Amino acid sequence: MSHALKVATYNIRKAVGLDQRRNPARILSVLNEIDADIVALQEVDRRFGARVTALPLAMLAADTPYVPVPLNFRPAAIGWHGNAILLRKDIEVRHAQPIDMPMLEPRGAVMAELSVSGHSLRVIGAHLDLSGLWRRKQIRALLAAIDARPRHMPTVMMGDFNQWSDRGALNELAFHHHRLVQTPKSFHTSRPVARLDRIIVSHDVHVTAADSHISALSKQASDHLPLWASIQIG
Repeated sequence: MSHALKVATYNIRKAVGLDQRRNPARILSVLNEIDADIVALQEVDRRFGARVTALPLAMLAADTPYVPVPLNFRPAAIGWHGNAILLRKDIEVRHAQPIDMPMLEPRGAVMAELSVSGHSLRVIGAHLDLSGLWRRKQIRALLAAIDARPRHMPTVMMGDFNQWSDRGALNELAFHHHRLVQTPKSFHTSRPVARLDRIIVSHDVHVTAADSHISALSKQASDHLPLWASIQIG
């Protein structure tokens, strides 16, 4: 029997909203509004110094149903190059790792292999380069990381791909049995003109609905709108 769940991706801009104020509580409220089972976050850790998370762990535990996939690189961070994956607490993590990517500017991705109500699911969260040449190389690195794993499983890739069109670097996916989920433009929040944020699924993932999350809070919390998709696996 298949299992339904909701996934989401959100570039939170280190919790700095359009009012230029850092407000992690506002981001957590948006996450609660979306009510997804799995969330890929970008720009979740601050960029300099100890690179502490913009979403304090105590607030995350107290105010949401989520826990971060453990990566354990820095005591005060929850991500890798700003990428993190949040899960509802009843989802089991079987494997988690960073994905090193060729880069012009600091970029990375994270991968988690999960057990969701007895069903296997692989989730990748990524934030790709502004350069199309480097994006193509980075997408190839993501696909190579999938190929290097010992077993196939339904896969969802999510994040800020910095890709305006559905072609270009995203053409790499066509050779790997993955497809783009049709989602609205998500950047800039004040006037969405670009489809920078993406949800990508393997062909054994059935998508039943997808959209951006627009609310009074999400229109102020970051310069990107969150995207979500309802999927079925198994």
